[in-house]
Amino acid sequence: MMKTHRFLPSLAHVAAAVALACSAGAGFAQTAAAPAAAAATQAPDALVKQISNEVLTDVKADKQIQSGDTRRIVALVDQKILPHVDFAAMTRSAVGVHWRKATPEQQKRLQEEFKLLLVRTYSKAFTQVTPQTTLEFDPLGASSDPAKATVQSRITGAGQPVKVNYYLAKTAEGWKINDLEVEAVRMGLSYRSQFAQVINQSGIDGLITQLSEQNKSAK
Repeated sequence: MMKTHRFLPSLAHVAAAVALACSAGAGFAQTAAAPAAAAATQAPDALVKQISNEVLTDVKADKQIQSGDTRRIVALVDQKILPHVDFAAMTRSAVGVHWRKATPEQQKRLQEEFKLLLVRTYSKAFTQVTPQTTLEFDPLGASSDPAKATVQSRITGAGQPVKVNYYLAKTAEGWKINDLEVEAVRMGLSYRSQFAQVINQSGIDGLITQLSEQNKSAK
């Protein structure tokens, strides 16, 4: 009999959700108001900083999102966050070496279910945004690879500042976030051990099934 595994977030994951929402969320509105070419050539730190302040204002003003309204959060992700986050890269990182063994259909299902897991699990993170929440960014450091960048920041406003690093890669559509690191914990790596346990026990289809069941139970 297959053992059911519930995928749980760490406190760092919850902080990452706030960071992700505040840093990637306004991308849709920004690109709608400016030419796509301008967004594609904008420096990664400038892009993250510009859109973060816009979205933080929106989240603070939306009581439904702050209360954890799943429909509002899913709509926010689909409309505004998804265009600037590479969920495929995040899923590959979380699944690890097993990703190469998955069929194209399995990879598609894993990406869909992982996105839902993040959205539904992190709904509580939006309730942590307060009027005092602010974001601070460090100057962009030099990178040995011009197609990759790391933007360092801090979330302040409640207790000790939370350090958040955004990992971005340059694509044909512009810079996209492909992973987050919160207080030295990488999101992809932190889920990898949990996913590996299930895959080793019941295969990739078993992981898809358990992700799907957990997402359905969260509705």
